[in-house]
Amino acid sequence: MFYFLCRSIAHGRHTIRASRAYTLLHYRLQKHPSKLLLFVEFISSNANHQHSFAVSYLINSCGLSLDCALRASKKVKFEAPENPDLVLSFLKNRGFSNSHISVLIRKRPALLLSNPEKTFLPKFEFFYSKGVSSPDLVKILCLEPNILKSSLEERIIPCFGFLKDFLKSDGDVFAPFKIQPRFLTGFIETRVSSNVEFLQENGVPKSNITALLFRYAHRFTRNPDIFKKTVEQVKGMGFDPLKFNFCLAVHAIMGMSKSTWERKVNLYKKWGFSEDEIFEAFSRSPWFLTVSEKKITKGMDFFVNEMGWKPSVLSKHPEFIMYSLQKRVIPRAAVFQFLLRKGLIESQHGKVGKLFNYSEKDFLDKYVNSYDEAPQLWKLYKEKLDPAKITK
Repeated sequence: MFYFLCRSIAHGRHTIRASRAYTLLHYRLQKHPSKLLLFVEFISSNANHQHSFAVSYLINSCGLSLDCALRASKKVKFEAPENPDLVLSFLKNRGFSNSHISVLIRKRPALLLSNPEKTFLPKFEFFYSKGVSSPDLVKILCLEPNILKSSLEERIIPCFGFLKDFLKSDGDVFAPFKIQPRFLTGFIETRVSSNVEFLQENGVPKSNITALLFRYAHRFTRNPDIFKKTVEQVKGMGFDPLKFNFCLAVHAIMGMSKSTWERKVNLYKKWGFSEDEIFEAFSRSPWFLTVSEKKITKGMDFFVNEMGWKPSVLSKHPEFIMYSLQKRVIPRAAVFQFLLRKGLIESQHGKVGKLFNYSEKDFLDKYVNSYDEAPQLWKLYKEKLDPAKITK
């Protein structure tokens, strides 16, 4: 068998007679039989793929790697370039770069077999007619190529109509698609409408549902059973469905696993929070439990060890944990402490709350520019804002 493999190697429809090199290979395989399997696999791979037109096309025209092309070739079969060329030409004429095409075809290789004028064009024309820009449409389609195979009449247009009832303007309607383009492939019927109806049944105002859809549309694609369970959990925590914080609490809880929730709660407890204080903070701002554990640790370390605050202060101002330490909290705290040492202001937590919540312009006007020490305050503020650029 060794001799047969080495003396006569299949190559497409032809047979290559062995040379002296193959005789040497025959000898080495006899000396190392364990390498026979690798050699057979190599021969087989070359025989199967060396002349696969689809694989070559996917690599050379669509920019796929060999591995991706081999996988994609199992899902799409073609032996001529005419139709795939039409598809690529259509896409390039509508703003798709080579990298966009690579992403699109890697996700949905069967698109190469489509009739672009019949299948794609009506969808592009519909999106353009609604004010969707070419770059935005390219982004949406790369995220969810299945849109190009979805029915315009049965999926896309009904989806658009459903969301427009909430979001009103065409531009607003397509904002959620940039985050969750699967809306356009059928989730409206199976999940979104069910979850929206459940919020309405529980007294959530349409305006709040609209705001949640606009900002966090992906939450509405969750399994309705999970969505309903979360809504019931938020109601049980005492949130008022009439207030937008109810929607934010649903968003926050749905965005993390139970174990993640428990880790964050326990982390706050380690810094001295009671369960009541954690709940108070979460009820004031559900973002309180959405920040990363790393950010929680850094924030609490600063407020407790540097500012000397107790958790009760943060339970009333949970938004402080979400602010950037380097860009907002530390520079402003430095200015505040300078003024405090000079006896120019009093140490009142209420005033500190306003300090961090002011816009930068209002903060500078009130705490920097209005004092005779403004040059010193400016220098201190800038140093804390960007330690790498401290003037020596």
